Amino acid sequence: MDPGRKRKLRLVLALGAALLLVTALLYTSFNASTEAKTPSEVLAASEAGESYKLTGRVADGSVERRQDGLAFEVRDRDGTTAVPVDYAGIVPDPFREGREVILTGRMESDTFVAERDSLVTKCPSKFTNEADVGS
Repeated sequence: MDPGRKRKLRLVLALGAALLLVTALLYTSFNASTEAKTPSEVLAASEAGESYKLTGRVADGSVERRQDGLAFEVRDRDGTTAVPVDYAGIVPDPFREGREVILTGRMESDTFVAERDSLVTKCPSKFTNEADVGS
């Protein structure tokens, strides 16, 4: 086999392998992500042992600090449905009532039990009206 043909063959094989790796990486990254569910979606779809990402606003007057963590309610943005949450772990500084949060965990007898240190607070947008923040 002449050297020019060998070089082309190696190039084609290397590009094919690179294309396969990129495809596998994209497939894995898109399948690994899970969409966060609202409290009403979690209550409607709760299956025993199933893990969810829960998103919503911390309900006013629901935060109870405990020695081992927090107990609070997360409600839908429209305020129609709320889920009690049991959380243990690090509490981010911006955590407060009315703030939007994301947690990972599972439903256990009508309470969302969050994984340790899974609480993430979302910062309010600087482009929303002041009257809308906290509501």
